[in-house]
Amino acid sequence: MFGFRKGLVAACALACALACALAGGVAHAAPAMWEVRDHDTRIYLFGAMHVLQPNVKWRTRAFDRAYARADKVWFETRADADPAEVQALVDRYGVDPERPLTEKLPPRTVATLKAALERDGGSLDRVDRLRPWAAAMMLSVLPMTQQGASVAAGADAAVTRQARAAEKPIATFETVEQQIRLFAGLPEAVEVQYLDDVASETLSPPRNGVALQSAWLHGDMDSLGPLVVDVMKRDRPALYDALLKRRNAAWAEALAAEMGRPGVQLVAVGALHMAGEDGLPALMAARGYQVRRVQ
Repeated sequence: MFGFRKGLVAACALACALACALAGGVAHAAPAMWEVRDHDTRIYLFGAMHVLQPNVKWRTRAFDRAYARADKVWFETRADADPAEVQALVDRYGVDPERPLTEKLPPRTVATLKAALERDGGSLDRVDRLRPWAAAMMLSVLPMTQQGASVAAGADAAVTRQARAAEKPIATFETVEQQIRLFAGLPEAVEVQYLDDVASETLSPPRNGVALQSAWLHGDMDSLGPLVVDVMKRDRPALYDALLKRRNAAWAEALAAEMGRPGVQLVAVGALHMAGEDGLPALMAARGYQVRRVQ
């Protein structure tokens, strides 16, 4: 099945696999990172990219110092979740045995999806029992995985392995099931819009010629923020609210509680969660903490 289940499981294990855009600040030749602090606590906010090619060199001395100092590392969810567990969740929430995918889509979206799949050696019949959000997730990571990228090579997966080996405490904001249910709980019309967007972008060059992986590596928020975050907020408000705004608010609440505990912590989540007025740096600054970009 041209590896679609493998790609879908990888995507769902890290629900924001496309999240690699940032906003605000001066560009540096490294992925963006912020420091949040008060008189006795520091939390580093690192915008990760979940799907990377294995040879990408993203670590810096600043990141390694932050990691070494951290008493605990936070992630969106478990990057090392059991694939069988994730597969069971995908089957539960991402498959519709009653209504084929093509019956849910307008003709234009069917044509776009068909072209996007066939370009990569797939076909509609292979995905016709997936829900629209699941098909969108699969399609979003397929071009990257076909170029050798993987979740295992992603920044948060690499840091998870390092922390596990060092027995450094790990915390997560959400379970894998909670992440998948974020998509499964979307109204069907929003799911269809999401799939239509992903299929259309798969057939088009990167927005304004920006290569997302390269821009993420260089911390180019001024280019990527308006192209991804602002567009989603303007054109897909329901998706923006469900996947970013509400989650960021909940995570900021959890981090505010951590600010009451002396020490150093590191947060590595999808870089999209750092963007704009609803991003973690802005939300923490609004709570009165000192926030500055350190990379």
